[in-house]
Amino acid sequence: MTGATENAAVLRVEGLSSGYGRTTVLRDVSLAVPAGGVAALLGSNGAGKTTLLRTVSGLLPATAGSVWLDGVDVTAVKAHRRFAAGLCHVPEGRGVFRGLTVRENLAMQAPKGTADAALERAVAAFPILGRRLGQAAGTMSGGEQQMLAVAAAYTRSPTLVVVDEVSLGLAPLVLDEIFAFLEGLPAQGIALLVVDQFATRALAMADVAYVLRRGAISYAGPPAQLQESGVFKQYLGVAA
Repeated sequence: MTGATENAAVLRVEGLSSGYGRTTVLRDVSLAVPAGGVAALLGSNGAGKTTLLRTVSGLLPATAGSVWLDGVDVTAVKAHRRFAAGLCHVPEGRGVFRGLTVRENLAMQAPKGTADAALERAVAAFPILGRRLGQAAGTMSGGEQQMLAVAAAYTRSPTLVVVDEVSLGLAPLVLDEIFAFLEGLPAQGIALLVVDQFATRALAMADVAYVLRRGAISYAGPPAQLQESGVFKQYLGVAA
């Protein structure tokens, strides 16, 4: 853990409600991600974790409450502008453009004029990508696609990365490599909001933990305290 505190939050969510059409999924959710730190967001399937990440990223509109990025209210700001401001979203299910090459995927994410530097950063993070630059992303293994998705977010030197179930379907060795990479981001000043089925791994690198239950926060506090509480066993329903 980084030792960062909530006093300097790169992300603040206050009283947030959101959903799909007439269906409300999130109700009055508040949380914060410390600058250069890690927040773990846990909960059972259907608790609203992905909805929260999509609302934070601007892919879904908030119906109430607010989202603050680096002290700026971005509640009404479009997703691409939040992206340009340093918020990168790695979605569940291999967030890559399958028909484009690895090189093209990375170049698309890089700020204008920095494509070469972005490629170097991505290959340094995951050397296997250096041997796949001309290959269509959709023809790579699931683990390689997940590495590409994570590396693509990293190429922009973001201030915050939100990661949704990065471990799904990955072999243990690939999972270890991706988690090792994520664990190193806070040392570079990049904060993380992590949703993952492997709760103990997410908590091990977290400064603060949150549990969503039926669209509302049922726990907010130290990861160690969560693991000792009945909430952890009763509500999560996720792999340890």
